Amino acid sequence: MPKAKKPQSTAVIGAQWGDEGKGKIVDRLAPEHDAVIRYNGGANAGHTIVVQGKRFSLHLVPSGILYPDKKAIIANGVVVDPDQLLKEIDNLEAQGIDTAGLILSDRAHIVTPYHKAEDARRETLLAREFNEQEATGGIGTTRRGIGPAYAEKAHRAAAIRVADLLRPAELKQLVSRAAQLASPEIREDPDIPSPEAICDRFIEIGEILRPRITDTSYLLHDLQRAGKRLLFEGGNATLLDVDHGTYPYVTSSNSSALGIPAGAGISPKAIHNILAICKAYCTRVGGGPFPTEIQDDLATTIRERGREFGTTTGRPRRIGWLDLVALRYAVMLNGVDSLCMTMLDVLSGIDPIKVCIAYEIDGNRTERFLPDARSLARAKPVLISLPGFTEDISAVRSLDDLPSNARHYLSYVEEHAGAPLSLAGVGPDREQTIEIH
Repeated sequence: MPKAKKPQSTAVIGAQWGDEGKGKIVDRLAPEHDAVIRYNGGANAGHTIVVQGKRFSLHLVPSGILYPDKKAIIANGVVVDPDQLLKEIDNLEAQGIDTAGLILSDRAHIVTPYHKAEDARRETLLAREFNEQEATGGIGTTRRGIGPAYAEKAHRAAAIRVADLLRPAELKQLVSRAAQLASPEIREDPDIPSPEAICDRFIEIGEILRPRITDTSYLLHDLQRAGKRLLFEGGNATLLDVDHGTYPYVTSSNSSALGIPAGAGISPKAIHNILAICKAYCTRVGGGPFPTEIQDDLATTIRERGREFGTTTGRPRRIGWLDLVALRYAVMLNGVDSLCMTMLDVLSGIDPIKVCIAYEIDGNRTERFLPDARSLARAKPVLISLPGFTEDISAVRSLDDLPSNARHYLSYVEEHAGAPLSLAGVGPDREQTIEIH
């Protein structure tokens, strides 16, 4: 039988509330592709890659950057903090990584100091309103200015795009307008640079980035016509999608596969394979309902084993059992072709392992996910117990070598998730991955 032809394009999507290990899987798939494309989000996303024990933390730069012969494309749907992007490039090059393949869309929008200040101001006000600590109150944003930047994009009046960094006269006008539209509190903040200083810095950065800036929509179509293979990397995850996640506790972009066409400038028909990443358990950062959240010491154990602290913020992640209701929803919404389960090794020694198969709301049982925070907050998880395993599986590279209870866990998830499992992660390193199908 001839070998099945590999799809020309693949999308790697988070199937939970983020931090599923997308960066590791993108890094693993990158050698088979010609370009890796980020299509949404901004520096609020954090992807960690471990190569032979060495950790790389990425926020704006696509995870394929570790391969010098690949294009790493930041597409138009991303909001870009210019200083953060330069810092990331410098850090990678200091570690010996060739960043020549990094390309930036001229239509990507810019995150300004005003956006970051507005983000922080809103989070602080919301935290006070709910009488919560600032670290946990509000929506739970990273305060990186992502929401205000996307809002500015929709408002249009003072939005700055990457191309504007190369047009000093227009840039000066836009920055001046942004300053006028900022709240008095932000305008009077001595920590916010003057409009002149912001403009000068953006012009400086624009000249540094000039060789990387292009129309990435045309570039992607050119690559497709040339038969090149594309790998789309989602920032954040499905349950944080601004339209389809647990609103209002979501991010500000379409972080599901539905965001790829608009965020990259390609046809939906050009996405041939969708791989969704889920953890063997669930985590969540910031506010919002979390039906399967574990409230006892077991959460601390899992958090420490899995190093469940935010790549972007360092905040401890909330821990919960695997939620199959939410996972089935993500599979349905994204049109998932296969699943990768990461962090299976973290569950070693936990017995039993619990899984949510349905919700109870006001005495009624449902197997439908509720993409609305107020409704989901009333959901009680219906949990079942599966037998755990005690063996260290971090060195396992074959499905047959996994303990029987670990295989049973994978089989149960595959049976009830709505999509087959193709990969399983048993550690953070790129090599600690098991191929299933």
